Amino acid sequence: MDLQFTEEQLLWKNKVRELMEHQVAPCPAEIDANEVFPEDIKELFAKNGLFRTVVQPEYGGLDGKLLTLCLVIEEINRFCSASSIVLGNQSLGAAPIVLWGNEEQRSKYLPGIASGELLASFSLTEPNAGSDVGAMTTRAVADGDDYVINGNKIFITHANVADVQTVFAKVNVDGKDRVTAFLVDKGTPGLSIGNKEKKMGFRGSSTVEVIFEDVRVSKSSMVGNIGDGFRIALDALDKGRIMVGGMATGLAQGALDAATAYVQERSSLARQQTIQFALADMETSIQASRALTHKAACKYDDKEKDHIRFSAMSKLFATDTAMTVTSSAVQVLGYDGFSKEYPVERYMRDAKIFTIFEGTNEVQRLVIARDLLEQK
Repeated sequence: MDLQFTEEQLLWKNKVRELMEHQVAPCPAEIDANEVFPEDIKELFAKNGLFRTVVQPEYGGLDGKLLTLCLVIEEINRFCSASSIVLGNQSLGAAPIVLWGNEEQRSKYLPGIASGELLASFSLTEPNAGSDVGAMTTRAVADGDDYVINGNKIFITHANVADVQTVFAKVNVDGKDRVTAFLVDKGTPGLSIGNKEKKMGFRGSSTVEVIFEDVRVSKSSMVGNIGDGFRIALDALDKGRIMVGGMATGLAQGALDAATAYVQERSSLARQQTIQFALADMETSIQASRALTHKAACKYDDKEKDHIRFSAMSKLFATDTAMTVTSSAVQVLGYDGFSKEYPVERYMRDAKIFTIFEGTNEVQRLVIARDLLEQK
């Protein structure tokens, strides 16, 4: 495992930092208030090639390295969570095709995903099937050369603007239900968007219900084979959790940046040891979070056998760190920290979702413990 960054990775990290500072930094409060998908941010990312970080080079991607994506997305979330999920959800939505798609599917979708022409989404969660994927009730029934999908999904990020989504449904084979993945294009008859969630944080990211009423897709839209869906979802989430670690680290760094700047402008605060200790603890936790996330990304890129455990650990530690650091940042600012005039209020609201999506942190602890106990 090599934790050294390539020159190209550092160039991309610096490019994105400059892009965010000059073109996005003034926007997060407005994006949060409007609660609308930031189409202009999506176009900005497409223009600057950021979506290339989620696709392998042969389909128009950059270097195919998860570490590169983590470096880029951390810089984005340092300034704006709603912007980071534009790239983050593109990665998650593309992951089933990247990891499991056949040549026809990859050639059809990945170039457009890399250019930003197409947006992808990941439709897994249901009203009674969150962490327990096996409880899903969405079904796909074979009908000639097609499958007909019925059911509904909730808390699906960007499904209302997605051009293609990977939909997980149960297919019954010989009396047994097999979770299976299908690619469903925007505009397919029977596909509709239901309720849009009103959320505590991540307000610029649209989170919606997706309804499937006799949605007919061809058998060629199946990703992998019948019954591969559960493995496809896990593979996508194993990758996504490390990316979430990068996002959470960036959010925590943004909160520390804001708190530090606030204290530096007030010499009386800067002299208080309790404030100094708070900043020191925040910095230490963030550095540890970053190091663990980068290590997990390298293990994933190198396909080391313990990469799944490190994926869970990076997500667990980085997201818990984001919660602790953003809360500390609010505390450092006092009443100002509770005001929307300062960004730490938004950082704290945004931080909570990281401990929930891509598998709750309770699930991550199970993954880590089970991996340890199964070692021989």
